[in-house]
Amino acid sequence: MTAVSLGDLAQSFMLRQRNSALKQDMNRLTTELATGQVADVRQVLAGNYSYLTDIERKTDVLAGYGVATAEATYFASTMQTALGRFDELTQNLSSSLLTAGTSAIGASGADTAEEARNTLDGMIGTLNTDIAGRYMFSGTATDRPPLVDSGALLNELKLAISGATTPIDIMVAAKTWFEAPTGYATFAYQGATEPLAPFAISQSESVVLDVRATDPGISKMLRLAAVSALADDPAFGLDVAAQSELYAITGREMLSTQNDITALRANVGFVEARIDTIAARNSAEFTSLSFAKAALLEVDPFETATQLEEVQFQLQSLYSVTVRMSQLSLVNFL
Repeated sequence: MTAVSLGDLAQSFMLRQRNSALKQDMNRLTTELATGQVADVRQVLAGNYSYLTDIERKTDVLAGYGVATAEATYFASTMQTALGRFDELTQNLSSSLLTAGTSAIGASGADTAEEARNTLDGMIGTLNTDIAGRYMFSGTATDRPPLVDSGALLNELKLAISGATTPIDIMVAAKTWFEAPTGYATFAYQGATEPLAPFAISQSESVVLDVRATDPGISKMLRLAAVSALADDPAFGLDVAAQSELYAITGREMLSTQNDITALRANVGFVEARIDTIAARNSAEFTSLSFAKAALLEVDPFETATQLEEVQFQLQSLYSVTVRMSQLSLVNFL
């Protein structure tokens, strides 16, 4: 019988090749044991990537909607805070106006007018709040503040109601200017007439945050605060009694308009709740898809550890054989 043997060079090459293969197996198994996922996705899926691709596409889409949801949440929250501050300012001013309306003390009337001017400045500043350069109450014109400053508004209103000599006349003239197309909406409001574009926060749902500085409740509050700020202006020549009457009128109207601001805040709150609901649903779907992907690519840690141990044993055995073969000599052979 003829014996077949390997030459030294062929045997060395075979050992190196086996050593390389065992090292690759050990690296693969170590990676799988550390990550919990298979290293060779193609082999596990048998070349069919459609299911995995669909999962990854959906998770990428949900991640994108997560960014949009975070933006919408922050936008709505900041808008709610601004409306809350606006509401607080008008409540405080309405109380002061009602108090001044029952008092005939001139110094108190002057103080109330000054408070109204400061409040009007705060109201306009609140409405001119921006988020990362985007103004909330300007409609689609988010690149510019919705309102002019309080000084410009008072000066224009003063011109519009000049000639009015009684509190009733002043209220009527101010209302006419504020509601006229060429009045408040043209001069004081600098935003757009189009509402802010909806926030798309899922594949089938979006939310709208359309609160502009031209809202009837907001503009009415600004009108009442502006009229109160002009009550002690010498141009109108109102005596203490007339000023008190004007304060009483504006205070009562401002108090009754609180419901409109409350309704605005409620609408924004409803949008906030809807955003939270959709965000929770998106998060649940993202988690479910992540679990599905993990289940598709996961490895059995016990089986992997066993295979790794076997490969390590084979590699140690190969090293032992290599060492023994390197120590062979003719003397030992004979």
